[in-house]
Amino acid sequence: MSTEETSRFVRLRVELVVEVDDRDAVTRAALERIADDPDMPDDERAHAEGAVTEDTAEALAYLVDPFDLVGDVPGVELAQASWSSEQIDYDPDSPDWDLDDDDVEEDEEEEAVG
Repeated sequence: MSTEETSRFVRLRVELVVEVDDRDAVTRAALERIADDPDMPDDERAHAEGAVTEDTAEALAYLVDPFDLVGDVPGVELAQASWSSEQIDYDPDSPDWDLDDDDVEEDEEEEAVG
């Protein structure tokens, strides 16, 4: 297949698990980002401030920007992005959190289809 026949679009999946050591710092940073957004309507601003104050995961979602991941990559323009955050129970020693297992399963599925 030539380069002209392949899609120019690539889906990049990233899953992060972060540990929040200082909830207040995350909340303050999110509130500052919301306050500094000149394009946010007042009613949306009030809703956002309430959401980030009540939920650290929401605050973190306001601070994480997918554009930051690819903004400086030459030859790449972000076409679409979506992301979410949630609080989870995390045990790094649990086999349920072995991210490499997902890759192995996907590779096996692709081999079975191909």
